[in-house]
Amino acid sequence: MKIDIVSIFPSYFDPLELSLLGKAAQNKIVDVEVHDLRSVTTDVHKSVDDTPYGGGAGMVMTPEPWGAMLDSLMGDDSWLIVPSPAGVRFSQSLAHEFSAAAHLVFACGRYEGIDQRVMDHYGERHRVLEVSLGDYVLNGGEVAALAMIEATVRLIPGFMGNPESLVEESHESGLLEYPSYTKPRSWRGLEVPEVLLSGNHEAIRRWREDQSRERTSRVRPDLLGD
Repeated sequence: MKIDIVSIFPSYFDPLELSLLGKAAQNKIVDVEVHDLRSVTTDVHKSVDDTPYGGGAGMVMTPEPWGAMLDSLMGDDSWLIVPSPAGVRFSQSLAHEFSAAAHLVFACGRYEGIDQRVMDHYGERHRVLEVSLGDYVLNGGEVAALAMIEATVRLIPGFMGNPESLVEESHESGLLEYPSYTKPRSWRGLEVPEVLLSGNHEAIRRWREDQSRERTSRVRPDLLGD
């Protein structure tokens, strides 16, 4: 998979070089490149924003630099992903969709967002999605892009050392993941549930399933749809 990221703060994406993401890049599982939007500006101030038509607070990112940058990145099979609090909510199912794409381009807006004509223009020839990380507002799209990229790339075959670990995670089955335990058996007066020490795989499976459903009912009842 090829991932291009456009931002006025490219150093935000230094964490992509760490841990499993960094190893995935080294192993050519994913090719990530970060681009500075200001590098394509033509004025001495490297301006990327201006006041909004119709008035209002804040500034809007102008279409010219975005057009110059995206024209050089977008191909026939490219998806343009724009992190935005006004977008569809990101989910595990959407991460699966992203992981099947050949090329993702993340456009990280700032201020009051990107001029709508950028999304409209590229939407005529490409799949364009405005995506929200959740029901809150961030200062820009970088944090959301990082989260989406990590959730997406870990689904690519070869990324995880043990692919079975993906199956039992929260949201894969529509439920939250069951609680996990490791050594020591007793810690500060708290014990590991006996069923996990029993060696009875069927009993453990049932316990984990019950725990997942109980946790989902308590923490995220909206996921059950009952």
